[in-house]
Amino acid sequence: MARRYDCNEATDRATGLREAASAVRRGELVVLPTDTLYGIGADAFGSEPVADLLAAKGRGRGLPVPVLIGSPNTLHGLVTDFSEQAWELVDAFWPGALTLVARHQPSLQWDLGDTRGTVAIRMPLHPVAIELLTEVGPMAVTAANVTGHPAPEDCDAAQQMLGDAVSVYLDGGPTPGNAPSSIVDVTGPVPVLLREGSLSPEELRKVVPDLEVAS
Repeated sequence: MARRYDCNEATDRATGLREAASAVRRGELVVLPTDTLYGIGADAFGSEPVADLLAAKGRGRGLPVPVLIGSPNTLHGLVTDFSEQAWELVDAFWPGALTLVARHQPSLQWDLGDTRGTVAIRMPLHPVAIELLTEVGPMAVTAANVTGHPAPEDCDAAQQMLGDAVSVYLDGGPTPGNAPSSIVDVTGPVPVLLREGSLSPEELRKVVPDLEVAS
């Protein structure tokens, strides 16, 4: 049976974070608040937990699961061929609503879906998410909804859709934003905006003026 913790109450938050970390280490699923929408997450390096995450959402491998991290320093062990422009985007917008698609280290033993050697990675601007990620390391996290339904802006909506497929729900109240992160591909010579979300092309071009927008 799923457990839910109110992260706006100090004792419940401490207990919830401890229980969520234990659940992730056991290969179970958790729901956590971020600065954009609520996410459903699992150990990024566990192929079975990631498969369970995709099954809970009713989502295929053709849409790989993004990875959330608790510090930009974690990038050094996860990505390769990371350009100077990519680092400039990190410096300007992390933690925050920017997901970067980069080439992952070939040696990494993970299965996030059909990634073709890339990973979509982000550091969220939310204290609960950061604390959990700092404790357990990189997590595979995507919007906590069943595919085809709206992405949840509060814990109630996530729990109504996912129910007992998730072991621990961390309730941080309504999310501060209701738009998804913007996604920029930094695998090529020029950054390409794949999805406009919380950050507009104009905001991004203040940092990388040659940003292109995917058609």
